Amino acid sequence: MRGLVTKSTGSWYTVLAADGRRVDCRIKGKFRTKGIKTTNPVAVGDWVNFEMEPDQDSAVITELEPRRNYIIRRSVNLSKQTQIIGANLDQAILVVTLASPPTSLGFIDRFLVTAEAYDIPAVLLFNKLDLFSEEGLEILADYMAIYEEIGYPCYTVSAQEGIHVEQVRALLQDKITLVSGHSGVGKSTLINAIEPSAQLKTGEISDWSDKGKHTTTFAEMIDLSFGGKLIDTPGIRELGIVDIEKGELSHFFPEMRQRMNQCRFNNCRHINEPGCVILEAVEAGEIESSRYDSYLSIYNNQDSRN
Repeated sequence: MRGLVTKSTGSWYTVLAADGRRVDCRIKGKFRTKGIKTTNPVAVGDWVNFEMEPDQDSAVITELEPRRNYIIRRSVNLSKQTQIIGANLDQAILVVTLASPPTSLGFIDRFLVTAEAYDIPAVLLFNKLDLFSEEGLEILADYMAIYEEIGYPCYTVSAQEGIHVEQVRALLQDKITLVSGHSGVGKSTLINAIEPSAQLKTGEISDWSDKGKHTTTFAEMIDLSFGGKLIDTPGIRELGIVDIEKGELSHFFPEMRQRMNQCRFNNCRHINEPGCVILEAVEAGEIESSRYDSYLSIYNNQDSRN
């Protein structure tokens, strides 16, 4: 039987079958380790084939269908390399907050590079609009200008107050969307505002660390009453870049990609080479310095822990 993985709890998966049943499934032992380097060989959003176990309500996943795309991150589990946080996506939304907790530009850029590398349209959603001072609104405008200039749609919302929630619904309608971000940025509150029937647990920000407490433990797919599906993911504290060659990295920065092949040297790293059009564009203010700093940081394999 064929089905869609809608929840992953580590060792068990919930699979939505064609007849509408939700079946608890596990993986065969050899399937788990056969050439797969991720901590989760099956992810929410995957299409799988499964067989019911004799005299039981549970099933065994026998085959994973090829993925159209996926979002992957370096796992904090050092015994394995990576973790897939969602598969077969129409788009990925990063929920951003400028304070309580702050989302760094470096973290945003890592998320966008990952989405670019796996050909997933990305959107930035700036939450907690109700908390912004006048100065905060100016900083918000600066942040949005950086990303809108290079083609990433940016939206503002207050999940708590319901401001601009209808815009987000329109964005999600009839699409499979992964929603990600740091713990505490308000993902669960936002999803509850968009789809009240979801009834997700929400948490407070920890006063002593200004970091969010995890309220989502496992990735889960939520059906939207107005059409579409949303994958809610646990809060990400860090986002390590996976499987991107240094020589290809600039391809995943749109503002660098559009200047591709204009440097004096074909193998230009865009670091200190003469005749580098990327360096010239940074110097001229045509490429935002924060974006170039992120390029260097990723190039040098520095982890983003902000």
